Amino acid sequence: MNIQIATLLGQDGLTNGAIYALLALSILLVFTVTRILLIPLGEFVTFGALTMAAMQMGKAPNIEWLLLGLVLIDCALDLYQYLKHRAEPKKLKVIALKLSYVVIMIGLLNQLPLSEIPMALQVVLTLCLIVPIGPIMYRLFFQPLAEAPALVLLIVSIALHVAMVGIGLLLFGPEGARTEPFSDSNFRLGSVMLKSQTLWVILVSIFLIVTLFIAFERTLYGKALRATAVNRMGARLQGISPVFAGKATFALAAFIGSASGILIAPITTLYYDSGFIISLKGFVGAIIGGLVSYPIAAIGAVAVGMIEAFSMFWASNYKEIIVFTLIIPFLIWRSMNSHSVEDEE
Repeated sequence: MNIQIATLLGQDGLTNGAIYALLALSILLVFTVTRILLIPLGEFVTFGALTMAAMQMGKAPNIEWLLLGLVLIDCALDLYQYLKHRAEPKKLKVIALKLSYVVIMIGLLNQLPLSEIPMALQVVLTLCLIVPIGPIMYRLFFQPLAEAPALVLLIVSIALHVAMVGIGLLLFGPEGARTEPFSDSNFRLGSVMLKSQTLWVILVSIFLIVTLFIAFERTLYGKALRATAVNRMGARLQGISPVFAGKATFALAAFIGSASGILIAPITTLYYDSGFIISLKGFVGAIIGGLVSYPIAAIGAVAVGMIEAFSMFWASNYKEIIVFTLIIPFLIWRSMNSHSVEDEE
């Protein structure tokens, strides 16, 4: 291995690590606030990439019908609660807004020349389609089980992942897809040529990480989510809604997942079931952070990307084994340093 090859591998590792860092932060965010390990996070990655690819081919993405079905079920439950508990009239306004949003999105997707509109608008439409699925998913599948044991939440998360993989096959088919790069220009760093798409991935990932940090440190809603993560009961006593916290974290996870898919779609071909492995590597980074520390999780995720890249050179057939074996020593170390606490009945 010479310096040029090492630089290329480092470039790939840093690109992958930036995506894994975003996913690791999403996993940590959802887990600390809701106690849910979001196994279906990878499906948001593939849904974002494949939806963007469908638009660039001039097709209305079938995920619009998934969004419509979920919103109809959500609105039906809201209407049932309104009729049963005689809730405030604003509940009906919320239902009308949800239905109007879906109708507008379906109308835009079927009227606009999707392959001819600017790429920035394609990105916005993709995010507008996929991000609402996150809070609706929490509302339908996890909110009724918010007080259930963590094992029950994990089983539901796994079941939801399996269901979403099947839905992905139904909506997008078995064929993989790539999207057009944000930019075709290249930059030379010494004897190594850097692709502009790589810089896009790194810069956007850094921007999102910094934005999340500022939002959690400086904004009222961010502090509310942090309070829920630290002490759910104390946050509830202060008037912070756990339901709002759950929906907000799932919306952020859906946004980060779909944005990650859009970023890496020009670099690698993604299939309907590609997201699980990608999110699992982000999970390794989250485990390195002990499912507690955001900075350590981000650093660990970047380390996973670098190890994966260099493993492809030294032992390409075993790169997945090497990456996932990293989790074992950290689990052993965490178990040796953790204090067992008996559950209170």
